[in-house]
Amino acid sequence: MQVKKANEATSVYLVGSGIAGLASAVYLIEDAGVRPENITLLEQYPITGGALDGAGDPEQGFVVRGGRMHEEKYRCYWDLLSRIPSLENPDVSITEETFEFNQRFVSHAQARLLKGGKKMDVSRYGIGLKDQALMLELLFLPEPALGRKRIEDWFTQDFFDTIFWYIFTTMFAFQKWSSLAEMRRYMKRFMHLVPGLNHLGGVMRTKYNQYDSVVRPIVRWLSERGVKVALDTRVTDIDFNLAADRKTASLIRIEREGQEDEIVLGKDDYVFVTNGSITESTDNGAWDRAPRLLGEDQAGAWQLWKRIAKKDPAFGNPGVFCDDIELQKWYSFTATLHDSTFHDYMEDFSGNVDGTGGLVTLTDSNWLMSIVIARQPHFPDQPKDVKVFWGYGLYVDRIGNHVKKKMSECSGQEILEELWYHLKLQELMRPVVEAGKVNCIPTAMPYIDSLFMPREPGDRPEVIPEDATNFAFLGQFAEVSDDCVFTVEYSVRCAQVAVYGHFDCGKKPLPVYVGAHNPKALIEATRAISK
Repeated sequence: MQVKKANEATSVYLVGSGIAGLASAVYLIEDAGVRPENITLLEQYPITGGALDGAGDPEQGFVVRGGRMHEEKYRCYWDLLSRIPSLENPDVSITEETFEFNQRFVSHAQARLLKGGKKMDVSRYGIGLKDQALMLELLFLPEPALGRKRIEDWFTQDFFDTIFWYIFTTMFAFQKWSSLAEMRRYMKRFMHLVPGLNHLGGVMRTKYNQYDSVVRPIVRWLSERGVKVALDTRVTDIDFNLAADRKTASLIRIEREGQEDEIVLGKDDYVFVTNGSITESTDNGAWDRAPRLLGEDQAGAWQLWKRIAKKDPAFGNPGVFCDDIELQKWYSFTATLHDSTFHDYMEDFSGNVDGTGGLVTLTDSNWLMSIVIARQPHFPDQPKDVKVFWGYGLYVDRIGNHVKKKMSECSGQEILEELWYHLKLQELMRPVVEAGKVNCIPTAMPYIDSLFMPREPGDRPEVIPEDATNFAFLGQFAEVSDDCVFTVEYSVRCAQVAVYGHFDCGKKPLPVYVGAHNPKALIEATRAISK
């Protein structure tokens, strides 16, 4: 790896405009001194932001595929956002806006788990002695010793009926067959949050959906400085010159408006690639139509990584993550209501005003359905009389308890019928539905859990592979020790590793906060899991 100072001719191409690519652009300008006009984001879709999304309108319905939960110890993420003015106030950074917002709307879920439409007692996690011992043993094992073990390979069957597992699996979207190594990272990294997981204590959220609160302000900041954003531009392959002691990217192959083109990389040029994507091949359904389950034919990011990976073992093993959609998929849904009946009921029922309750999970749902009611408005242009909420199901190929269809086969209307059934709201919501005051858009995400697939060292490439001279990998499928995938922090950390690793700017990535390294957090977490 060569560390250089940027010069007037230094150009950087960023493949993908998710948070990893956007963060890289900010750090390249602010810390590495790369000229903004020499930075180009190459994005295959007509919109920036990657998995941080939010779109729609009151008439057609809003759509949020998902939302990344935040917490105070996201050192890289808050560092990034402290540099960017908020969407609405140029005198306040996104970090300042978000912390102020979370001081006013503190997470303390009072209806975290439901059964039979009633709140469950979540004061005890209910983990048996054997599984408590296994949890502690897991913390002290070296990660390479776990290989591609699944969570279900480690714990007893009783563990998956505990309050702890219901909270853990729905909060982070882990499955029984997910990577044990990734679960271990979560346990170590978020140890300080374990005592409050039953009430979502310590969880932070942005003021609006993350596209409006995070992506739009960063893109505006970059555009004002002259960064180029090439939308509808798909990178199909990257050529490399591979020698015994150096690896150099030499050519970027792109496709735009049906035409093939190429970008030749000179001696001062770099390319950072977001390899893989959890939101590739997404499809939206409608009120009267189920979404389609798409696959690799529509997955440009996976196709690109597979082509790159064939060229050198150091470039990772994408098939481990993307070749089994049946184990990676789940479906979400976004409801838009021109009526406050549902929100008023949930506020009274849960004891949480909107924005303070977080996930509500229906433990007796065959789909293991959860919903989130964010602080309203969730979109800056959302009228006061319009309400929005989001939900998802983990077991989408099971037949519903009320609607006798798989969730994957259900329209938005059918998904809400199943939800009303579990919440005992069928009669209350019938007039709202019949009056046409509610819409629901379901979303199929075939790769959403791909980052949790069991993996071994080497399956994810290093951010800067050994002997790489001018390229890096970014995002959820690049390797960063100790930190946790499925977080915005992980992606921003990749950006810091890439920029500070390639450019001589006197900076190093901020250290990962590992809760298990705090003796007080470890003691309190041990007490919590032993209840």
